[in-house]
Formats: sequence, structure tokens, C-alpha cells
Amino acid sequence: MILQRLAIDNFKNIAQARLEFSPKANCLLGNNGMGKSNLLDAIYYMSFCKSFNGVQDSMLIKCEESFCIVNASYLRRNIEEDLSLGMNRNKRKTLKRKGKEYQRLSQHIGLFPLVIIAPNDIDLIRGNSDERRRFIDMIISQSDHNYLDQLIRYNKALEQRNKLLRDGCVDHNLYMAIELNMAMSAEYINRQRKEWIERLSIIFNRYYNAIAGDGEPVKLNYESQLNESSITLESLFDGCRRHDEIVKHTSVGIHRDDIDMTISNMPIKRIGSQGQCKTYTIALRLAQYELLSEATSLKPLLLLDDIFDKLDASRVKHIMEIVMNDKFGQIFITDTNRTHLDNIIARTSGDYRIWEVIDGIFNPITPQS
Repeated sequence: MILQRLAIDNFKNIAQARLEFSPKANCLLGNNGMGKSNLLDAIYYMSFCKSFNGVQDSMLIKCEESFCIVNASYLRRNIEEDLSLGMNRNKRKTLKRKGKEYQRLSQHIGLFPLVIIAPNDIDLIRGNSDERRRFIDMIISQSDHNYLDQLIRYNKALEQRNKLLRDGCVDHNLYMAIELNMAMSAEYINRQRKEWIERLSIIFNRYYNAIAGDGEPVKLNYESQLNESSITLESLFDGCRRHDEIVKHTSVGIHRDDIDMTISNMPIKRIGSQGQCKTYTIALRLAQYELLSEATSLKPLLLLDDIFDKLDASRVKHIMEIVMNDKFGQIFITDTNRTHLDNIIARTSGDYRIWEVIDGIFNPITPQS
């Protein structure tokens, strides 16, 4: 899959941009705060209908403007496709594919697969379990719409159960009806997470070793209260009902799952250096890319946002060798260091575009000889 063109009006600090992209390497050079990451965010939004930074839609519209528009043209399975996003401060956002608006934005997820590697990926290691669940949910949802539907159903039922708890409801039948729906969805979600994390762990280990070298074994383990075949969500609810009534929230279920991340059989969160943690998250995202590519039969877009900071020259070199391999498709790279970008361009056999970004303006430039 290739993003051929992008037209932006009033997205963050980008007042207007009309860009045509290389099918392989697209490099954005500039100081921090100039708009490099904002362009990546616009591309990300067209795949996921939300910002990769998690900011509200109203904050994506340029200051003192009332709307923003993003139009994107793709080559997908050798067919040209157009997406159009419109946001207005006083109206709901709209996303159209081939001129037709989606009834539910969840229908769009996975059709234009994308992987981003960004500085806030450190939250996968340092953050709470929400970050790690969101990571695996995003991988699975892009290739399994039933998974996304089950996840939405579970979360809606979870909200209903928590409301009953907050309201002090004691009607056992109401709880049973909601918990039955949660249990049905949880069984499917648990099974898929277990399978995907096992596959992800193998690929992830290979990428970590390719970047860092052998000698630092890494592993992912899926932690869930439902991993034991003898345990059901209904039994967990029965055992924790009195506790949940006291604390007024649901304390058991797949919304408490986690991914245990280790290096040399120790938690990376506790012992990992900055370089190890950065390598760990990059290898995770590259493994995500490979899984998505296999599951969708498409090469996802790969966005690399300022990923070379805190890495030694050897690891940078190995990462560049990996992403310029034919296994990877179109990439978008931001950096403040021109040397990194020129080294990447040197590996593209002339198939590249590069822009200097200043205050949301994108000026094409040529590589240094």
C-alpha cells in the first residue's frame, strides 16, 4: 500500500500543505516543534480516526481556525483510493472513502494498515497495563474486525456493570445479564490475545537480536486471569462481587490483562538502560509490522518519528538496514539530524523525497553529496 498524495488545511500548525510522496522513503528534516510529527499525525489519523498522541479532535484544528481538512490518495491493492477527513469545532467529524461517509468509524480500522514508532513508545515499558493492552488490541483489530466488535461490546458492558456498582444496585439478575455478555466477548478476546502475543514474541526476539546482537534474550508473556482453562469470567465475578460492591468498580476481567516484558529473564521496566528500552520498543513495532503485513496481505505504512535518539551508531545502522529491506514498504522518517537522513537516502537507490520543515511549511530539498 502506498500513500501517493496528501492535502492538508489547518491541521495543527500546518496551515496548508500539498505533498506528493515517494513509494519508498520520505524524510522530514527540521528542529523540534516545526511540524514534522504533525504531518505524521495527519497520516496516522487517516488510518485510525484519532491522533497518535491521544489529543482531542478539537486540539487538532489550527488555532483561530474553525475547521480542518485532510485529503489522502492511496494506491491500495493496485487500485487508487481516496480518503477525505473533515473536522469542524461545532460539528462531528466525517471520514469518507471514495466519497462515501462511514456509518461507523470502526468499519475503517484495518483497511489502511499503519505502524508508527515514536518517542512515546517508551510508555509500553514504563507505563501501566492500559498501554500494553492498547498495543496488542491495535495489532489484532487491524486484521480481525470480529475482535474489534467483541472488544467494543465488552467495554460497553463493563461501563454498564461499573455504573450498577457505583449506583449501589443489588439486583442479581441485572448483573448476571451484563456479565454473560462480558464473558462471551472475553473468551474470544483472551484466546486471540494469547495466540497473537505468542506469535509476536517470536518475531520480536528476532528483530531485537538483529538490532542489538545476540546475548540479550527478550520475551513477551501474556498475563490474564483467564489463562487457566478451569477459570471462567463468571466464576471470577461471583468470587469478587462483594469486593466490587465495596470498591464500586469491576476488579476482574480481560480489562486487567497485561504483557510481561523481560530481558535476560528480568523485567525490562526495572533493569533496562535507555538504549535497551528504545531498542525493545522499536523491535516490538517492527514485529507488529511483520504480523500486520502477513495478516492483511498489505505492506503497512511505516512512520518513524525521531527514533534514533539515545541509540549508538551500531544500532542506528542495523535499524536502517532493516527498514530499507524489501520486506518493508513505504516509510516516513522525521529527524533533526541530517546525517541520519542522508545515510538512509544512500540506501534507497534514488527512490526518495526529502523536505525541510519550518513552522508547518514543507520545502523540498536535495540530499548532500
